[in-house]
Amino acid sequence: MMVDDATYGGYLARHERPPAFEGHDGRAYSVGVLVDEPAGASARFGAAFVFVRWSEAGDQPVGHVETPFLTFGDTAAEAERGIHAMSLFDVKAELDRAITAREALGDW
Repeated sequence: MMVDDATYGGYLARHERPPAFEGHDGRAYSVGVLVDEPAGASARFGAAFVFVRWSEAGDQPVGHVETPFLTFGDTAAEAERGIHAMSLFDVKAELDRAITAREALGDW
């Protein structure tokens, strides 16, 4: 079976590791997924990206940025499937939006 590694989930499946990106700030980031439990009886699960920012040497994490919830589902697996289907181009765009939002807050 051919795996499309142009999506977040496809990349994970093919390479057995999360993708990494250079943010528009010139720093290296790796990415993971956060799935939050529902907050009430009628709430849905939400999935977001968490980007770990690496030191300039690349040897240790020095911060992170997060997206808002990007996909939702009645189960955690459903929310996660939605975010896994996102293209790597969209993941990179979300990273840059998260960096811009963080930059508006001032120094790391």
